[in-house]
Amino acid sequence: MVESRLNEIWVYLAASPLLWLTATLTCYLIALRLYRLTGSTPLLNPVMVAIALLIGLLWLTDTPYRIYFEGAQFVHFLLGPATVALAIPLYRQRHRLRALALPILVALPVGVATAGLSAIGLAALFGAEPAILLSLAPKSVTAPVAMGISEKIGGIPTLTAVLVISTGVVGAVFGTAVLRLLRCQDPAVQGFALGLSAHGLGTARAFQVDATMGAFAGLAMALSAFATALLLPALLSWIGLS
Repeated sequence: MVESRLNEIWVYLAASPLLWLTATLTCYLIALRLYRLTGSTPLLNPVMVAIALLIGLLWLTDTPYRIYFEGAQFVHFLLGPATVALAIPLYRQRHRLRALALPILVALPVGVATAGLSAIGLAALFGAEPAILLSLAPKSVTAPVAMGISEKIGGIPTLTAVLVISTGVVGAVFGTAVLRLLRCQDPAVQGFALGLSAHGLGTARAFQVDATMGAFAGLAMALSAFATALLLPALLSWIGLS
């Protein structure tokens, strides 16, 4: 009787478009609380933990991703305004941006080339097929752009999406520690490195640490997407992959 009643409640909730939006926000709040309780350790990055919780919830309830997305697509819609809003903290850092304009213009193409070619080189050493190499190439760019680039150059967009998320998680968890080991102290430089190598998740992590770091991470995330779309096909042609 109780089990039947619970099933009826679940069917009712599953039909509500607010269910998965509420579940998404709840998982993130739980992850954020856990992150703060553990002293803001990057190993428990809130975005990463929230994704894990949602995956577990979808698996336990046998819910297809399509159904989940129908209910949670408002969060997806907000990605656009949130990305545009990154211009506000960057505007507050405009004096630093002017001072660092030349280093940024040099670091951008070097970072884009390094991100793509290093991944391709390591995968090639392990005997990866050309389609895998092409899917790896845009892995440091935000997912929608990376998937589009992957499709155009002959990669596998779905595989690229997984690689992009993996790259972002690794960058968000270990990025700040690596920068400290390299004795990189400037928040602007740290942020630009995180945004360039770990796109949105790296930017989110940067904002958790410092406002200046977050502003420059957002700048790097946007510029790297543009630069990768322009430079990557030429780089792949140069090494004989396109």
